[in-house]
Amino acid sequence: MPSSAPVRRYRAGLSAAALAAVLGGLLAPAQAVGAGPGGTGPAHDERLQKQLEQLVDLEDGPPGVIAVLTKGKKAQVYTAGVGDLATGRKPHVDDHMRIASIAKAFSGAVALKLVDKKLLSLDDTIGEVLPEQPEDWHGVTLRQLLQHTSGLPDYSHSEAFLDILRADPRHVFDSRKLLDFVAEEPLLFQPGRLYEYSNSDNIAVALMAEAVTGKRYEDLLKELVYRPLGLRRTSLPQGYRLPRPFLHGYDVSPPAAPEDISEAIGASGVWASGGIVSTPADLGAFIRAYGGPAFLSKKTRKEQHAFRPGDSSEPAGPGTNAAGLALFQYTTRCGVLYGHTGNTPGYTQLAAATPDGTRSLTFTLNTQTSKSVKPALLARLRTVQENFACALLKDH
Repeated sequence: MPSSAPVRRYRAGLSAAALAAVLGGLLAPAQAVGAGPGGTGPAHDERLQKQLEQLVDLEDGPPGVIAVLTKGKKAQVYTAGVGDLATGRKPHVDDHMRIASIAKAFSGAVALKLVDKKLLSLDDTIGEVLPEQPEDWHGVTLRQLLQHTSGLPDYSHSEAFLDILRADPRHVFDSRKLLDFVAEEPLLFQPGRLYEYSNSDNIAVALMAEAVTGKRYEDLLKELVYRPLGLRRTSLPQGYRLPRPFLHGYDVSPPAAPEDISEAIGASGVWASGGIVSTPADLGAFIRAYGGPAFLSKKTRKEQHAFRPGDSSEPAGPGTNAAGLALFQYTTRCGVLYGHTGNTPGYTQLAAATPDGTRSLTFTLNTQTSKSVKPALLARLRTVQENFACALLKDH
């Protein structure tokens, strides 16, 4: 874990802009490991390996990166740099890490499973399910929340919320009251008219899931997602600590030395929008199921795939992006993937799968980048991610 001194330095450096970007929306030789009984995958592509090393070599690049290409029961694990600067340990497929906004895909998975069970409808409104929420929001539907067309103001941009984090990044929020920070604010636009990525949307989704089941969201994740998919190293903590072993996340701001911020910020302030901790192995298993055809009914999956062209996750994924219901379509030069991205202090994430659910790519940097945080690094990253996507889709 980081020493108290680095944590204090990081706390002092938190700005409103950095926090808003953060919440929008968390050189080693290549390894080859089996993803299951099939054993190791085919030979590594040295061109892809070189591209990872070049990311690590950038002045403001990540200390380490891990990309996992899974095809059926075989996996290729590419790593560069280190997952822990203090020990020199390489990134590993079983390292815990903050998956940031990919947590929104998990809340989507819970909600859409409840739609299949007829406990929720995509046309259910906040007013019908959560009547205690502001009256101005009552006409917003579950569908609009899942597709970020709700118009709900983003609580993570609230000055009151940011003030608390500036004073204490490890503050423990009541996750179920995060929307209170914007309860006095009107909708940003008429629901369904525009797209705006918002952390408030998935908080409302989780609250709706709790309201119709009488169960805690954390328990619904276990019941509907973790257990059926065999995700044994995935969790939704409230505090700031990460399970061991973990991929250390860093603030890389040259000329200062990289600072370990893995445990600098608590998870309660992002909850269903970005608080989940997982591993590359678990994340791959999740996205193959969620992006594939078997997790949801055909009817619900068809609704989920009503993609809005040009609307992206945060940060944007490879290729051309389009927004579905808690799922994004990434149209690369080599074909289509379904997935989600995320960023949070110390981590940038991509998880994507082929539409048939047989192949997946997870791609993790242990530093943060987004359209507002190191945009040049993000542009470079998206190019590399697309090259990995093409390797995944080759001969598919």
